[in-house]
Amino acid sequence: MTKHANHRTSVSALIGSAVVDAQGGTFGHVREFAVAPSIDAAHIHGIVIKLVSAKRGDRHSLVPVPHLHLTPTGALQLRETAKPTPLPDDESYLLLERDLLDQQIIDVHGHKVVRVNDVDLVWENCEENGSQTGQPLSLRISEVEVGMRGAVRRLLKGLPKEPVDRIAARFGASCIPWDFVDLIDRDPARRVRLKVEEDRLSKMHPSDIADILEELAPAERNALFISLDEEVAAEALEEVKPKMQQSLIESLDSEQIAGIVEEMDPGAAADLLSELTDERSEAILEEMDPEERQDVEDLLEFSGNSAAGRMTTEYVALPAAVVVDQAINALRDFEGDIETITDIYLLDEEERITGLIPIVQLLLAKPGVPLSTLPQGHIVSCNVDANGRKVAELFDKYNLRSLPVVDHERRLDGVVHAEQVIALLRAGR
Repeated sequence: MTKHANHRTSVSALIGSAVVDAQGGTFGHVREFAVAPSIDAAHIHGIVIKLVSAKRGDRHSLVPVPHLHLTPTGALQLRETAKPTPLPDDESYLLLERDLLDQQIIDVHGHKVVRVNDVDLVWENCEENGSQTGQPLSLRISEVEVGMRGAVRRLLKGLPKEPVDRIAARFGASCIPWDFVDLIDRDPARRVRLKVEEDRLSKMHPSDIADILEELAPAERNALFISLDEEVAAEALEEVKPKMQQSLIESLDSEQIAGIVEEMDPGAAADLLSELTDERSEAILEEMDPEERQDVEDLLEFSGNSAAGRMTTEYVALPAAVVVDQAINALRDFEGDIETITDIYLLDEEERITGLIPIVQLLLAKPGVPLSTLPQGHIVSCNVDANGRKVAELFDKYNLRSLPVVDHERRLDGVVHAEQVIALLRAGR
């Protein structure tokens, strides 16, 4: 049996179209498209049909797509073996018109937020002669329309297909492949069901996630934020502005926030808590693990515009007698953001800096060589009281990647990384 090419259609084109029974009588009209994300997020599981004649409480039936076929005229017809069932009310399905059209979605490929105007669908395994034999029909979700073409098709919904297609064709296509879409919903209880792939956002750069959060309306923004795991949420939270940070954590309880704050850089965490009321900040600190809490509490004592207020306590500092392989093990055991580590600090018994070893030197050295014998970088430091302008000047003058911050006894208290200085300059301080 021969087949013609797969037939393209759309949600707006099919909504309201007639469905006939096996004898050719009108069974009902297309009302919705049900997707079962946990089974197959790329295909329509079943079509919701509003019945022509039914009892008041049972007006909609769910018909699996394989139980339908296309007639030679393109009409939908129930197969003789079709078994329509009542539409379940347990929210187990994603309904395309209700849950997707006019909604904000994330284009995870383009790293932006867009609004859905239509959804393009493809009938697969279409049979040329309309027979009810052969491979079962399937309806694949192809693309999401986010431009004027989809908007025009929605506006002219219900009119004959050919003139609608001619008018819509005057507008260029602006589509996102379904594979590049992540869905958002305001209701936290439904957000997992609405996610096509939950791990997509975790693969994006935190700055891109921050940009997306700032583009969303408040309800969608909060739903998206609480769907992130704690580590990703922490990285994204560090990238947004203070006012946005407060908005994102406003609806979370202290235990939830504490889990996120523990994953943040201690300096960024201190900046966040310093913007909250004392009562709110203290409640969050009480929920944190003792070690992380102490690091943040120590930094909260300093002014946000001082070097100490901008530093982090996540760095690698070792005794001068340590050898290369021990230093490498220390890096492996480091629990902070390893990407920020550019140097290892050598300390004396009083925790004063005696040397600075660029990480690259570890790659070139033999395992048993003492760190103190390796080529060292110039030690440039600042006092805990140094203001933001002084810190920025030191980074600029010496082309620093990191700046150790010392107390009045010259003991190492923390480190300012280049990213903190960039944030400082962007804030205009």
